[in-house]
Amino acid sequence: MNAIPVILVDDDMEIRDAWAETLALEVYEPFTFADGREALRVLDRNWPGVVVSDLRMPGMDGIALLEAVQEIDRDIPVIIITGHGDVPMAVSAVRNGAYDFIEKPAEPEVLLAAVERGARMRQLILQNRQLLSGAGAPYALEKQLIGNSEAIQRLRKRIAAVALADVNTVIYGETGSGKEVVANALHSLGQRSDGPFVALNCGALPDTLIASELFGHEPGAFTGADRRRIGRLEQASGGTLFLDEIESMPLAHQTQLLRALQSQTITRLGGKDEIGIDVRVVAAAKKDLEEASEEGTFRADLYYRIAVATLSIPPLRERPEDVPLLFMHYVQQAGRRIQRGFVEPDQNLLEELSRRPWKGNVRELINVAERHALGIDGETQGNAMGGAEPGLADQLDAFEKRVLAAALRRTGGRVQMAADHLRIPRKKLYLRMQRHGLVREDFMEDERVESDT
Repeated sequence: MNAIPVILVDDDMEIRDAWAETLALEVYEPFTFADGREALRVLDRNWPGVVVSDLRMPGMDGIALLEAVQEIDRDIPVIIITGHGDVPMAVSAVRNGAYDFIEKPAEPEVLLAAVERGARMRQLILQNRQLLSGAGAPYALEKQLIGNSEAIQRLRKRIAAVALADVNTVIYGETGSGKEVVANALHSLGQRSDGPFVALNCGALPDTLIASELFGHEPGAFTGADRRRIGRLEQASGGTLFLDEIESMPLAHQTQLLRALQSQTITRLGGKDEIGIDVRVVAAAKKDLEEASEEGTFRADLYYRIAVATLSIPPLRERPEDVPLLFMHYVQQAGRRIQRGFVEPDQNLLEELSRRPWKGNVRELINVAERHALGIDGETQGNAMGGAEPGLADQLDAFEKRVLAAALRRTGGRVQMAADHLRIPRKKLYLRMQRHGLVREDFMEDERVESDT
């Protein structure tokens, strides 16, 4: 594993050397500087690590360094080291973009934990940028199928091979797993990429309309057919026809589809002329079509015609290591669309998301990411009906304040101990304290009073 670089800035040489030794014993490569202006010379937009800086220094202090780093790249994590008296200033720095802050004296395990979180976040951001930049072809698989898990890497390799083979293919996957994304990738990487990609959801159509959608119709073919309609098979000629939920297609229409694929000709409903087509079919199913053919619910001859190759998309719950990268990608995507910029997710949130079962797969994750970008994830509406009784949001706020106060009282105002007890980052505890008007000195006083009695 390559060492992760960490810039250390402090005008006190002994402190710098102590930090550097602590980091060097782990997986980090420390770069030490007495002056922030010197540190800026080694930073650029591709810096793969984090910055740790003292708050109060002669010349360029930690706040000025933070602002300079943000001009280079707002997503470089900057961790501020601060004395007790400067905590309000450090909290303000976090609100203005600092990744975290640590109180002096900085315990080694606290420093390492903060650097580890920042480095992990930085790696996710850089990986996401690489995917968005699209090194190579505009339809690079890494852009369409995001993730670094072994399962998704195997799938990308198989897609690349099947795409070049130009054969009919069946894609298996749960709802929301990205079957149409895979179908698009097969088309865009294959020999038919210049041709049309036409999609049809067989499960979304009534039986009476499937034939018309597939083959088209002439005027007067049935009641309401007042003009010619070009069917999906004809539209897709020279390209790819994607048939989603093909297992729901009635047997009679399966027979018609099989005949069209065998002869590569179709006849519009109400028409007489045979029309030549050249179509590659990519079908998607949620159930095994071979088993369905054995049960008699799917034609075996159609199955063998369309399943020359098969692909299986792993559900998101089986590749939890891909969740943070996917989530950040879709948060950035949503942020650009609504013009709100990137809302950095908390590390605890990323860990919690990785543990979710994701029954709706990537589609569900996209929904969560969009809510995060809008700032409404986990938001609960208060009592809109009015009246004296407080709404749920107010009750939750009051409960949270009592829990925080109890933890601070129990630990005598020791914020790090209280954060550990509550199992939340210290930065989050400080922000919550500020929101509820809680001051640590009040609880330190409580401790002295209790000890005196």
